[in-house]
Amino acid sequence: MPVRFPGGVREDGLPAALSDPVRLAAVAAAKLLDTGPEPEFDSLAQVAATVTGWARAFITLVDEQRSFWKSCIEVDAASIGVRQNPVSESFCYFLVGLACERFTVEDAAADPRTRDHPSVGPMKIGAWAGYPILGPDGEVLGSMCVIDENPRTWQPDELAVLETMARSAGNEINLRTSLTASQEALAASTELARSLQDSLLPPILRPVPGLDTAASYLPAAGGTEVVGDFYDLFRSRGSWWCTVMGDVCGKGTEAAKATALARYTLRAEATQHLSPAAVLTQLNSALLAQRVGAGRFLTAVYATFRLTPAGVAGRLCTAGHPPALIRRAGGRVQPLGRAGTLLGVFPEVQLHDVRFRLAPGDLLLYTDGAIEARPRPHRPGASRPIFDEDDLAAALAATHGADATETVRHLDQILAEHTGDWASDDTALLALRVPPTA
Repeated sequence: MPVRFPGGVREDGLPAALSDPVRLAAVAAAKLLDTGPEPEFDSLAQVAATVTGWARAFITLVDEQRSFWKSCIEVDAASIGVRQNPVSESFCYFLVGLACERFTVEDAAADPRTRDHPSVGPMKIGAWAGYPILGPDGEVLGSMCVIDENPRTWQPDELAVLETMARSAGNEINLRTSLTASQEALAASTELARSLQDSLLPPILRPVPGLDTAASYLPAAGGTEVVGDFYDLFRSRGSWWCTVMGDVCGKGTEAAKATALARYTLRAEATQHLSPAAVLTQLNSALLAQRVGAGRFLTAVYATFRLTPAGVAGRLCTAGHPPALIRRAGGRVQPLGRAGTLLGVFPEVQLHDVRFRLAPGDLLLYTDGAIEARPRPHRPGASRPIFDEDDLAAALAATHGADATETVRHLDQILAEHTGDWASDDTALLALRVPPTA
């Protein structure tokens, strides 16, 4: 009597479930088709063969047209090309089409379900027993089966072992699939985070006529989320330019939203106010009005400046951020900025403008994440102290005479040597220098 498949049959008479796109996607996701033997699967098939008296044992993956033998015990199939047969010549399609817990035949030549099957004679199938290998959502990926050349009665303990081996094979496949999906998702998440981070940083600093500028951004080791670090350099109005470096507390989407709000608020307010303290005060109000998140705040150092016949004249304000540093043409390094309130927490903030001048050869440096850099945990030298303000000032002084690009490159190298190329936090550097010939 022909087998009746609940889901119907294809034009070739085989079960329609073989062509189910959800099942085929699960088979493809396993990434085992056309792959060589592996001990993890061969050992499971070997146990099944041993328990059933050295019968042939297979672990198969079944796609729309074929049955691929990931493992085949007591079968001479060394090359991948011969480790398969057309699905029409495999008993595995019974498990796919019937969606049953198992399929067993004790006398294949006499059983009305299989006596006309094309493989009974050529493959010397006397008896056949198989359990489905299931995907993560119950899709039938293939089977764990054993074949005896002679008719036989399958014993309950044999079938119990076969069922356990099929479940173990499914667990191995699903674990690999989940791991692969997690790795791909992590890679995609990391790429998305970095793309979003890059959108918050000017990819190339806008040239300022008469100034030498450079910047760098180094993400933290293992970081997979977008963070709130940003910097910018832009013309505000007339001959005035603005430069800023900021850091939003936290990571992820909310930090990115606060960063975007800060950057565009600063650009808008810069056209209305030449005072950095006034601009940062407006940014504080915007952050509070938008309710950027409980416990989320922003630190920033912001300056407005213009070029003069003597170099650069400007004003700078810090809001909860480390001071900027000036490296004078003679090599002396001095901090610039007066401590001010961080932004986004208090309705009233205390912020102060500090005037500064840069003569030819002088360099102004903003940093975020440079101080408090620390070595990789559990590595030789990790007991060294953190990289502090004095270390940064000394490293900057050592760049005496270097232009902005060389200075930033040297500081990046010093930080990498201190941390062992393992940054505990994202690090940004921004340098402005008046060329000696200006």
